[in-house]
Amino acid sequence: MLSNFLKNLSILKKFLFINSIFFTIIGLFTFVYLKNVQPNLIKKKSSNHIEVINNTIDNLTRLNVKFVEKDIRKFLFSTRFLFQNLDRVIFFDNKLNLIGDTDTLDLDPRSFSQRLDTIELEILDSTTTKKITEEKNIDIGNENNVSLNDVLLNYATSKNFGIPFTFTEEEFNKFKLTTIKNVMKDGENIGYLAITENANDIKAAIDERKTFVIRTAIAVGIVILIFSFVLNRYFLKPIKNLVSYTKIIKNKDTKKTNIDTLKLRNDELGLLSNSLDDMTLELQKRISHAENFSTDLVHEIRNPLASLKSASEILHDAQDSEQRLKLINILSHDVQRIERLITDYSQMLKDEVALSKEKIKKIDIEPIIKSVVDDFNNIYKVKKGINIYYKNDGKNKYLIYGIENRIEQIIANLLDNAISFSDDNKDVIVQVSKSEDSKVYIKILDEGQGFKEKDTNKIFKRFYSNRPDKFGQHSGLGLNIVKNLVDLHNATIKASNRQDKKGASMEIEFPKV
Repeated sequence: MLSNFLKNLSILKKFLFINSIFFTIIGLFTFVYLKNVQPNLIKKKSSNHIEVINNTIDNLTRLNVKFVEKDIRKFLFSTRFLFQNLDRVIFFDNKLNLIGDTDTLDLDPRSFSQRLDTIELEILDSTTTKKITEEKNIDIGNENNVSLNDVLLNYATSKNFGIPFTFTEEEFNKFKLTTIKNVMKDGENIGYLAITENANDIKAAIDERKTFVIRTAIAVGIVILIFSFVLNRYFLKPIKNLVSYTKIIKNKDTKKTNIDTLKLRNDELGLLSNSLDDMTLELQKRISHAENFSTDLVHEIRNPLASLKSASEILHDAQDSEQRLKLINILSHDVQRIERLITDYSQMLKDEVALSKEKIKKIDIEPIIKSVVDDFNNIYKVKKGINIYYKNDGKNKYLIYGIENRIEQIIANLLDNAISFSDDNKDVIVQVSKSEDSKVYIKILDEGQGFKEKDTNKIFKRFYSNRPDKFGQHSGLGLNIVKNLVDLHNATIKASNRQDKKGASMEIEFPKV
């Protein structure tokens, strides 16, 4: 369910959704933690109260102090060190009458000699003071106020009687903690002891934690918002533009995207944009190339097909045997021409598929050229008496970035073209040289008729062939294949007539390694 829901969300929404879940979980844990902080701090202070109450009860028992105002007053003055860290200690008898209160006594030893009796009599004998102390309202946390007498009365009748009981109260921005316990002597309840302490430090600690949590939550929220903005602005939006770009290419839409701005970036998205654009352009180039090639092939096949049709129609009506023989030769010639076109076209498509799988690497072309020259010499020296010579400028290693079998194909096609234009017993020269800036040059020279074209670049076009005496014997794809392979190697090829003698020159220039 959740995985299906997340699948339909964008990356930004997924990021915000997952962060909100973690934020909620952390918030719940924080809420539980804050809820448990106050009880733990109260429990710690309550433990101190209980310890003081137990020590006080032990001292009362040991000194055999009676729970009457006079004895309790003496006890308070004699054992004031027990309560020096507490704000207030109150004693009640078993009838819940106030018999001692540290708030009504000045326990500072410096005051005992001058005003001790006056203070004791004025305060302890005051009915008004007792009434205020006993009936003072206490906030028990549920919007109800009860007096200390009510708390003691409930404590005396509850099942927790005999166990220390702690409660809190807030008044005038003060947080007070009170612990009460009954005092037993000889198995009889003789009174109650209550300890009250200002616990503002607990409230301060809780407020401090709450403030810290709120500040942290705000800071984390701001960080998430900033990160979300950066993620959307600099990553997700460019990715959307790339997706839009691919859809436009797929749908062949004329609408433009701002991928050019993405290509200017120096990060991974810039590299991806450049790579995607290059791949798209290369794919479009291949598609256009295939479409043009198919169109040209259809055009080239249409001529021999028209000739075949005409010859076959005439052959049906021809009566003269010599005329019929000529027509049959025309039919055979046209069929061979169509077959050659289809064969060369098929081979060219196979080469293009193979090229997409091959990798360019650093190679030395000298042994490759020598191998091709040796193979051609073994065939054409015997067949036509043509000698193919290899020459170099004496440099060490002729390194280029290329594909070995494609270099062989380039040399073989150029030699095949040179031999086809050469008469028997002529020479073909293959020269290799290297310039001072490490560029490698290959030059193939023949002793044929040379080029009649003023613009020699047209000889590299598809299906171009200027052979009136050998019409139909060549498809016109050989030099076009050479041109494509040379372009693949980032090299250039140039055709010209020889200056020293009659013949043609083909020169290839490879960039330096």
